[in-house]
Amino acid sequence: MLFLAHKFKTKIMKSKYVILASALLISVANFAQKNELKAAEKAFKKGESQEALTILQGAEPLITNATEEQKAQFFFIKGNALLALADKNIDTDTNLALAAGAYQDLIAIESASGKKTYSVQAATSIIKIKNTLINSAIADTKAEKQAEGAKKLYDAYLLDKKDTIYLYYAASTYVGAKDYDKALELYNVLKKINYSGKATNYLATSKVNSEEVSFKTAAERDKLVKLGTHENPRTEEVESKRGEIYKNMALILVQKGKVEEAKTAIADARKANPDDASLILTEANLYLDTKDFDKYKALISEVLEKNPNDEGLVFNLGVISSNAGDLAAAEKYYLRAIAIKPDYINAYLNLAIIKLDKDKIIVEEINKLGTSDKDNKRYEILKKQREVLFKEALPYLEKATELDPSNSEVKTTLLSVYRALEMTDKAKALKEKM
Repeated sequence: MLFLAHKFKTKIMKSKYVILASALLISVANFAQKNELKAAEKAFKKGESQEALTILQGAEPLITNATEEQKAQFFFIKGNALLALADKNIDTDTNLALAAGAYQDLIAIESASGKKTYSVQAATSIIKIKNTLINSAIADTKAEKQAEGAKKLYDAYLLDKKDTIYLYYAASTYVGAKDYDKALELYNVLKKINYSGKATNYLATSKVNSEEVSFKTAAERDKLVKLGTHENPRTEEVESKRGEIYKNMALILVQKGKVEEAKTAIADARKANPDDASLILTEANLYLDTKDFDKYKALISEVLEKNPNDEGLVFNLGVISSNAGDLAAAEKYYLRAIAIKPDYINAYLNLAIIKLDKDKIIVEEINKLGTSDKDNKRYEILKKQREVLFKEALPYLEKATELDPSNSEVKTTLLSVYRALEMTDKAKALKEKM
């Protein structure tokens, strides 16, 4: 019994040594972490961001056993150092992404612990990174680097998923980059969250730099206008983008040979948004592309039944009909759009185009004629047909010029028509205004 007791006592003493050793190891680790964090912070404050990151890299294996406060401090210094390198144009894109990740890790740690020491500063830095990504994306797209711009817009969305417009911009830019797989992936996310993009923008021009600024509310804008810092207030209605989103989804799916999936995507969209007429138009376009004319006509009738006096919708029906080669229907829709909105300039222009496009066929035939009596007689007939077309296009071109006197292309076309009809005085007067 004494032997057993002695053996048991030895086990207890060994356990105490293990606990003591573990405690000592934890103490040493904490001491090392504190020293490493202090050294990294000191290097960062001296402007030695890369040195700070090197120190943190050495401390990273120890961070698992660190306190929540130490972990937060680790990611705060790491984010700051990476952002500082990006600000110096050192591997900008990579360092911005890594900095954002560090700040997000920090915020997650402090959110779980309930102690928010660095979260406010980290959130401010994330906003800075987001704005940098957006501005860089705009520069990329202007430089025809669509793929790079699209990725940055998507990264900006990931930093603030409430700002869904950048997800939409990213998807659209991926279409421009011809990365249809990635575009479809993002469009599916937009579909899942039932993104519309429909909004009201409250705008006013800053007197400081003459740039137009957007405000969240009319009251916020009007206050600054009243204070005299801004002028020219205006309100802009942004239409729903669902039609465009589902149209692009359908076009991508059709291109991949997945026509039935395209039809299903639009049908699902219409169920979720039964009053969105743009989706009916999108579905009509799909059936037009797949040569299902009966379904196309049925959908067009549905559109008109829902919105008989929507001039934009009626105009779009004209465009669709024109693309389908049904010029008589297109002309009818354009005239109807004008009846609803007499100053609808695009309707006048498209009516003129319908007339003048027929002239190309006549000119082609004229150019093939010879000098025989038969050809000369045919020429006279074709010449009169051209005159009829020019006379039909004339009032639409004149109205379009009246509505938009600055449109040089329309005025050039009108001048050509005046000359073809030998309307010398009007041609001279128009030429003087150009």
